[in-house]
Order: sequence, then structure tokens, then C-alpha cells
Amino acid sequence: MAVTLADVAARARVSAATVSRVLSGNYPVAESTRARVLRAVDELEYVANGPASALAAATSDLVGVLVNDIADPFFGILAGAVQAEMGGDGPPGRRGEKLAVICSTGGTPARELTYLTLLQRQRAAAVVITGGAVEDAGHAAAVGARISRLAAAGTRVVLCGRPPVPDAVTLTFDNRGGARRLTEHLLALGHRRIGYIAGPADRTTTRHRMEGHRAALTARGLDGGSGPAADRLTLFGPYDRSAGYDATMELLRRDPGLTAVVAANDTIALGVCAALRDRGRRIPQDVSVAGFDDLPFSADAVPALTTVRLPLHEAGARAGRLALGREPLPPGGVATVRAELMARASTAPPSDSPGTG
Repeated sequence: MAVTLADVAARARVSAATVSRVLSGNYPVAESTRARVLRAVDELEYVANGPASALAAATSDLVGVLVNDIADPFFGILAGAVQAEMGGDGPPGRRGEKLAVICSTGGTPARELTYLTLLQRQRAAAVVITGGAVEDAGHAAAVGARISRLAAAGTRVVLCGRPPVPDAVTLTFDNRGGARRLTEHLLALGHRRIGYIAGPADRTTTRHRMEGHRAALTARGLDGGSGPAADRLTLFGPYDRSAGYDATMELLRRDPGLTAVVAANDTIALGVCAALRDRGRRIPQDVSVAGFDDLPFSADAVPALTTVRLPLHEAGARAGRLALGREPLPPGGVATVRAELMARASTAPPSDSPGTG
């Protein structure tokens, strides 16, 4: 049952007229009363309804773009590409431009939910949610409920890099396939002692990339694909450089004879390379290093980084077009963005092996 203005008034212990005044912002209201009303609105997830609101539903020029961290190049590229699609055709002032608002959640589930609620209140024309999802059943249900409410109000919702959910169009990244091809590349070079530095343990992207890596090991009959051996050479942490540095130091402590390290993204891989240099290990002569995403700095690293390319700009631009209804929906509302192996100078056969391909 939909939450009503009276429900909010009861929760805040004020009259319905006071709630209306707070929400309209056109009348003076005591700050303590205003705070109490807004807290009740948040707790009840109230969204104004009624004939006037129905007419205004999803007619704003606002498009919300949710990212984990706008300072992260991965999310910056996606958000920039979405924003570039917000213009229209025709002379200035009559092109149907939209205002893209970038909402940086900091990877916090509560903030993600808050932004979705705020965007619904603002009658956003569209919402694009980027990056992996938190693997928590309660949070997933809450996100799904908010997406359903947005869609019911006429807001287009596009997921970019997330698993599909009802009421949203999805561009899902081939994280498993890309990670598997990357590890197969190292195995073909002759590597068998491979460390893996994953992202945060509670993210879908982390799990999917790790599953691809371990599937490649298992297919070769290596015990690193599962069990204690896999756990010993797998470490989790943030998707940042310092995590890569610290995890590499720990991997070398666990297995000084390690010949390759796979990082779950390119930023982690930078930390891996720094740690190896500080330990006097040459790349790739002593230890090969590989990343994921093919961020702009990857080709310019020394040595150039072997990685998996996700066409982030193209994916973001397509998400923007889908959000604005400028591109036909994919079959079933879901399309897969393929990942491509980019073999560069940071990987080579291990020094004690001639390689096998």
C-alpha cells in the first residue's frame, strides 16, 4: 500500500498541512519540525502522489548517474560518456538536453538507496546505475523496490556493469569471460604459481572476475582453482593502489616463488608493480603482472600492462542513449558488453619455463 501524506504526518507527529508546507518549501516552518518531517519522509520512503504529481511524473530534465567514486577512472569514464549523451539534436534551447547529476555513493549501500529515493522525488527522467552491486539480500531487495517505483513513475532505469534486475535495462560486463581469458593467457605462457588480488569481497564484480580466474585454473587441473591452495594465493581489498601494494607483499611472503600476479583491476595492478620493484623483482622477467579494465594509463605504464579491455566509454554512451530512449532496447532488456584481452609487455614466460603458447 502506498504511503500517504497522513502517514508521514502521523510519524512526524504534526498535521498533514505542516507536512505539505515542509515539502513545498513555500512557508516558514520551525527547523526542528522540518527535520522531524523530513526524517519521517525518509523512514517511510514517501513520494508525493495525486493528480498534480501524476501529471509531473518523470517530466523533469534531470538524469541521475550513480557511481561508487567519481575520482576512480573506471567510474569517471562511464559517467562522462553518459553525460555526453544528454544533449539532443537541433538548435540550442530546443534540443531536449537533460541535466546529468553525478551521485557518488562512496560504495556505501545506504547512500545508494538515499540517492535513488531522492531521484524519485525529483521526478528524474532517467537513472543510470554503474558498477557492481553489493551482495547482500536485504540491500538487493531494497534497491529492487526503488527501481520498481522509479519505473512505475515513468523513469527509465539503466544498469551499466551490474547483474540484471526487473524493471531495468541492463548492460552487463563479461567479467567472468574476460578474467578467464586473462588467466588462460598466463597459463599458456607457462605460469603455474599465480597470485590473485581481488576487490572487496561483497561485490558482484569481484566475485565474477575471481570465478573466471579460478575456472581457468580448474580447467587446467590446477589446485589453485579451488580449496586451500586457491584461498592461500587469493587476497581481497579495496580497488586501489595501496591494496595492490600490501597484498603483493603478503603474497610474496606466502609464496616467494610466485611467477605471476593477477590484479582485479588496473589500479590494483599499479600497486602490485610498485611492491615488486621495492622487493627487487623485475617485471616481467621475475614476475608477470596483469590487470583488468584497460584504463587509459595501462598502455603507458612501464612496462605496458597486460589487461582486459572493457569498452567503458562505449558502454557509458550506450547506457545514456538507452536512458533517453534514443536506442532500441536489447532483446529481453539485457545486453552483454564483451571483454577483450590486451596482451602487453608486463607478461612473459616465467624464467624457468619456455612457455607453451
